[in-house]
Amino acid sequence: MSKFRPVLPQFLVAASLGLALTMSTMTSAADAADLPAAIKARGTIIAAIVPNYPPLDVRDPATNQLTGLDVDLGDAIAKRLGVTMQWQETNFEQMMSALATGRVDIIMSGMSDLASRHDGASFVDYMSTGPAFLTRADRIADFPDMLALCGKAVGASRRTNFPKDIAAWNDANCVPAGKESIRYVGTEGSADARTQLKQGRIDASVQGNETIPYIMAQEPNTFAPIGKPIATQLTGIGFAKADNALRDAVAGALSQLIADGTYKQLLTKWSLADNALEKVTIDAGE
Repeated sequence: MSKFRPVLPQFLVAASLGLALTMSTMTSAADAADLPAAIKARGTIIAAIVPNYPPLDVRDPATNQLTGLDVDLGDAIAKRLGVTMQWQETNFEQMMSALATGRVDIIMSGMSDLASRHDGASFVDYMSTGPAFLTRADRIADFPDMLALCGKAVGASRRTNFPKDIAAWNDANCVPAGKESIRYVGTEGSADARTQLKQGRIDASVQGNETIPYIMAQEPNTFAPIGKPIATQLTGIGFAKADNALRDAVAGALSQLIADGTYKQLLTKWSLADNALEKVTIDAGE
């Protein structure tokens, strides 16, 4: 069986390489005066969201209202800027084109800041994440260590960077140990991967570690994590490449929310305190 081709690590500490634009030097207050004139006149920032990625983006089953960290944080940023956030539900495949054509002003929907996306968008990073292996709770004994994943069928959303993360981990661990390579199974999303896992069609899945506590709380005794995250990534708010004024205004507002503690409070509310960033960065993803 052929092994995966090696891939580069997904994230390096950007500050040490000079790749991140750190917003810690921002001293001017973020308010409505910083916003582009069209947004100030409209009074809203139109944000693309796909509510299928808890705890970042989800519909409350009791009220059918949008909720999650992205909604809370986005609303707090908009309030700091003197406007409101207008959430526009879409699907993942349309988000970048909606941004490029001006149908939305930003993407705030758990999108990874990847270098491969920098040609089409710029990102204000607001959280760190890490892909992690997940299996069924009744199968956790089959995985006494992470090397037990070698040779197993592992599902992950083909629309994310997870397939490359799996390949990199496989080539760094399974191959040197002389073990059979992981068999990657592409899925239509993380929810689909979990469904296939419950059905026994795959042995494990890969999820962003930011989602695992929420998923396990919603479905007790159903899933169990295997080992530690296998990579580190950044999650960012997406902006059109030329929209530096809006990007910088949002980055300034987010920096203020970090400074006054609001940011940490919101992450703690959604069990994401371990994913917090100390400073805002721009386009720091690899």
